[in-house]
This record gives sequence, structure tokens and C-alpha cells, in this order.
Amino acid sequence: MAKVAFLGLGVMGFPMAGHLVKKGGHEVTVYNRTAAKAKAWADQFGGRIAATPAEAAQDQDFVMACVGNDDDLRAVTTGADGAFAAMASGAVFVDHTTASAEVARELDAAATKAGFAFVDAPVSGGQAGAQNGVLTVMCGGSDAAYAKAEPVIAAYARMCKLLGPAGSGQLTKMVNQICIAGLVQGLSEGIHFAKRAGLDVNAVIDTISKGAAQSWQMENRHKTMIDGKYDFGFAVEWMRKDLSICLAESRRNGASLPVTGLVDAFYAEVEKLGGRRWDTSSLLARLER
Repeated sequence: MAKVAFLGLGVMGFPMAGHLVKKGGHEVTVYNRTAAKAKAWADQFGGRIAATPAEAAQDQDFVMACVGNDDDLRAVTTGADGAFAAMASGAVFVDHTTASAEVARELDAAATKAGFAFVDAPVSGGQAGAQNGVLTVMCGGSDAAYAKAEPVIAAYARMCKLLGPAGSGQLTKMVNQICIAGLVQGLSEGIHFAKRAGLDVNAVIDTISKGAAQSWQMENRHKTMIDGKYDFGFAVEWMRKDLSICLAESRRNGASLPVTGLVDAFYAEVEKLGGRRWDTSSLLARLER
């Protein structure tokens, strides 16, 4: 059993922190900007509530975070009452936020200077993956830091892997989102085409999902896409945040991402349709206006 703090109790962090108690058997302290959410978590799982990230991090073996973006991450780490000022020597800070590789390297350098370790560890699998404890976790950091953190992360992970030094987890998450963007657009166009061709779309998907066209998106989203239901899942506004990170990094490393840029523009159109909170599969709605 370890002493663990968790910063950020959104749709991902709330169940992830819960798994640390129920599956991991750890002693968990939580912090959330909205105190009512922290109280709800404590009522459900037990554990302790902290008023600030610094208070949460005090005397902990591990501090995990899952917040919104680079600015939110800096606020809970190096900002006023941030966790980094209270981290114990030899502790490990694990960041599950989908953020830039740049901020990961920045925080890794700050942690190293202060005498503790940092692992960037963004996740894939969505809200359902968090609730069921079967997330894929992509990590960047030192071998030693990862070796310490991996058994704790295992409470909510189906797959966890170290991909390289600090920033490598975030870069791998960018690859993940780049691949998803193209897949969802292709699936949207396929379903749209099948409808216009007068085919039984469910029968088409049942057939082609057994061949080379199969994907997680096809298996898990085709029914709701056919029915035009998008009020669930991973929100378009969050996907656009992720794609903006991918596109910014591509400008730095010289990668050519023409399809990713196009799909991001398509998502901007979905937002104009009122779909900021729709699932990413709502690219089909744009084609069926």
C-alpha cells in the first residue's frame, strides 16, 4: 500500500482515484477545484480531502493528476499552493493530463531539480475505460520513475508502457489522436455513403467489421452514428484541444499532417452546429446537414 494523492476529479479522474482505493488498496487523498466533487468522491470511496494541491501532496509517495490542459497542469504543480512545493524527496508525480510534450519536459526538469521524479502518462480509453479500470497509459520518464509508478497505475490500466524520456507519453498520445481523427472521418464517410446508396447500413457494418476495415470506432460507435445520437462520449471540444496540441507539435518537428488539419476544421464545423459537447463520432452529423 502506498500513500497517493490525486489532483482533478473530472469524468476520468473521479473513477481513476476510486480504483486506487478499491483495486489498489492505497491510502488516497484527493484535491479538486470544486470542493463538492471532492466531497462526493470521499463519500463514495473514503479517503481524505485536501484544500489545495500542496496540501494533497504533503508526505505522499505518489501524486497523480488529471486536469484539463497545460495551464491547468501548471496551476496545480508550480502555481500558487501547487503540489511541487510540497513533494517529498524521492516521490513520483504522475501526470495523466493530455497536454503538450513541452510542458512535460518543463515539469520533469523542475521535478528533477527539486529531488523527485516526474512521469507524463496520458491515457486512452475514455470515460468507460476509466470507470472500468482498463485504460491504456502511455508514459514518458526515467526507467526508475516508471518502475516505481507502474504498479500504482495498474489499478486503472489494461496497458501501461514506457515509451521514452519525458514528453514521450504525450507524443504517443498525439499519435493516438491523429489516428483516431482519420478513422472517425473515414467511418463517417463510409456510413454516409452506405445510406445514400440505399444499403442496410447495419448489415454492411456487420460484414465489413469482420475484415480489414474493422476498428474500435466501428465496433463501438456505428450504432449510435447510424441513429444520429451523439450526446455522450469524448466531447468534440476536447478532441479539438488534443488536435491543436498535435498540430502545434507538428509545426515544431516538421511532420506533415494534412488529414489531421482537415478533420480539425471539420470538428470546428460540428461545433458551429451546436456540437461542442457531442461525441467525436459526430463528424457524420456534418455530412448529413
